[in-house]
This record gives sequence, structure tokens and C-alpha cells, in this order.
Amino acid sequence: MTLLAAANGISLPGTDDPINVSQTVGFALLAALMIWAAIRVVTTRNVVHAAVWLVVVLAGAAAQFILLAAEFVGVTQVMVYIGAVIVLILFGVMLTQAKLGNDPNLSRRNWYGGAVVAVVLFGLLAFATIDTFEDAKLPEDRRMALPAAEVGDGEVPRTESNTGAVSDAVFGAYLLPLEVLGVLLTAALVGAIAVARKD
Repeated sequence: MTLLAAANGISLPGTDDPINVSQTVGFALLAALMIWAAIRVVTTRNVVHAAVWLVVVLAGAAAQFILLAAEFVGVTQVMVYIGAVIVLILFGVMLTQAKLGNDPNLSRRNWYGGAVVAVVLFGLLAFATIDTFEDAKLPEDRRMALPAAEVGDGEVPRTESNTGAVSDAVFGAYLLPLEVLGVLLTAALVGAIAVARKD
């Protein structure tokens, strides 16, 4: 802890931007865990195991958002994706009477085609992300909790947050598109279950 605390605040050569070493180390560890879990999602032959590994990936993404001081997005990631989407996937698997164990019919003979597509997509996404956020910087104040009030002070200082703006946008200007999207997803799920049960 002392070493990390001493390393925080150093700058790269030729720049004045301080480096948060502990945040960088946390990002690297979470990224490695997410990559390993994502590989397990597409390589395991058990659909339930794949769903569990997907939970690990989504939880890692939520932790990354929290590291970026976007706590609202991180909590939403947990509630929506882990709490709803994964349960929806498992219910869909069970309702379609799919095999829950290992499927011997699955084959990896054409894995190289998928690998090429994955590399191309990764390159495109990386280029788009770097090109879009090349000059973007994190805010200097990235505290994840409200600071404690000083002794004798009647008010608790508050940090700036965009949670209110996000909620106002989602449930204000974008309320109709949100409801339409929910109806479309429900219809797609019902249709997929109906088609799968016919087989």
C-alpha cells in the first residue's frame, strides 16, 4: 500500500498528467480476468457454465465502470445485465428444453474463421474507441464516495454527479424509445421460445 501510495501522482516522461498506479493495476487485473472469462464463454460446451462465465465478464465490466467513477453505470450494469439478462438467458434455455450438460455435437473444427472475425472486429472497435476518445481525460476529482463532513460543520460537501442527468434523460426525453425497446425484446424472446419449442 505504501509503495502504491508513493507511486500515485507520478507523470509520464514529457507529460504533466499524473498516473494513478493503483487504478491502473486494478484495471489490468480486471481486464485480464474479463478476457479469460470471455474465452471460457465461447469455448465451454456447457451452456450453464457459459452463462456463469458471462456473469464474470459482466461483473468485471461493472467494476471497470466503478474504477472510472461511473458508479451509476456500474450498478446499472449489475442490475440489468447480471440480474436480468443472465436470468433471462437461463430461463430461455430451460423453457426450450435445451441440453444443460456437455453437448458432444459441438465442434471446434472451424475455429480459425471465428478467430479471424474476432481479430477484425477487435481492430475496428479499438480504432473507433481510440479515434473517438483520443483527447478525452478523466475528471481530476474521481472520489467514489461523498467526503465526510468536518467537525462542527452542519452540511456534508457533495461531489459532482451526472446520475440525475442520466435518469432525467432516460425517463424523460428517451422514455418512449425505452418502452418500445422493452416491447421489442419481449416479443423477440417469445418468438424465439415459440420457434425453438416447435423443433
